[in-house]
Amino acid sequence: MALACQMPGGALVDAVRSARLVAILAVAAICLSALALAIWPSFLVVMAARVLHAGASCVLGPVIAAISLGLVGHAALGARLGRNARFASIGNGFAAAAMGIAGYLVSNQAVFFLTAALAAPAILALARIRTGDVERPQDADVAPATTTVRKMLSDRRLLVFAGCILLFQLANAAMLPLMGGILTLRSSQWASTLIGACIVVPQLVVAGFAPWVGRVADSWGRRPLLLFCFVALALRGALFAFVTDPYLIVAVQTLDGVSAAVLGVTVPLVVADITRGTGRFNLGLGVVGSAVGIGAALSTTLAGYAIDHFGSSVAFFSLAFIAACGLALVWLLLPETGPMRSDRAPWLEFCRKRRGGLHRSECCYAQFRPRRNAVTFSGRAVKFLAIISVERVPAELQRRFSRCMNLVARAQPTGEFRPKWKRLVATAIVRLRFSLAT
Repeated sequence: MALACQMPGGALVDAVRSARLVAILAVAAICLSALALAIWPSFLVVMAARVLHAGASCVLGPVIAAISLGLVGHAALGARLGRNARFASIGNGFAAAAMGIAGYLVSNQAVFFLTAALAAPAILALARIRTGDVERPQDADVAPATTTVRKMLSDRRLLVFAGCILLFQLANAAMLPLMGGILTLRSSQWASTLIGACIVVPQLVVAGFAPWVGRVADSWGRRPLLLFCFVALALRGALFAFVTDPYLIVAVQTLDGVSAAVLGVTVPLVVADITRGTGRFNLGLGVVGSAVGIGAALSTTLAGYAIDHFGSSVAFFSLAFIAACGLALVWLLLPETGPMRSDRAPWLEFCRKRRGGLHRSECCYAQFRPRRNAVTFSGRAVKFLAIISVERVPAELQRRFSRCMNLVARAQPTGEFRPKWKRLVATAIVRLRFSLAT
């Protein structure tokens, strides 16, 4: 049910006028499902409550992201998502602790009543949001739907990103359940404590790490963070194949918190970049959410089959290999979707005119961070520098030309080349070409 409702739920949030009202209704539906489980624990009621809870959860995640985007706009969305991830992690920790205490001291039924009671402060917080800030967002690109669903679903960037997230979940979802089963067999007395630590420690890492990820998402770009996320996942799978000490297992599990912090911030950011100006932000989140559900559903099945037939080491190495495949997919096919810095725009524009589009090497150059003492060149110097950056020129030639440019920059602090400096640069180019030929 949760998998089937992802895309319809996102399309519903895009269609309605008040995202805050949809969020309140979703929280109320979760409260109603918890009360139903507590009061009428029969088979039909439990199934209906689970379906209601799954549908509300599919809507609640995208609508919170949509409210955040409407409140702060694209420019500050990364920092806002980082703070959202921190508070979500803290809330998960406190809720789990409170429910555990209620179940231990009162009864199992008290857990569901506590869940229903927690809906009241959530609805109060949503009611405190000013409606005008959400329905007339600060970013003009958050607008009613202007792109058809078919065109949105055929966007290559969105499909590639959904494939990356599917591979991530395919590798990630089964790791902790497999390790939990192994811990239960190795040290049954402390298994529950160790599994609890493996759940709590990543939440603490997310709470501390996610705001920093949100702050650097614009300056670093989305792709470097995603690459870092997949590297952490692949390393975690490979280490689980070797590590047997329980304390080291908990330490390795901190990598799960790193991946969760990066993914929790970058997924809405990348979707917001891809769907910017289309009015289909929540539909894009629904597409990625469907990929999450498919990957998580297949992960446990494939990992269980692997551990039954080939052993735990092969199973963990297989999950690490899937994470490496996701890393390769991000590296080779996923373009950078983040905002382009103004100091990179002239270079990329020249590259587009020169080749009729960005080559893969030019996409890598798009992430090049210029030196601190950059100089604004013009004329032939600009073209020659762009060719050096794009083409495969010997490193010695690049070093010689960089030294020449540094000398010119120190002699002309303003960074603007007058005609005499143009002649100097042209002379240096001729000398370099002659030395390269000889």
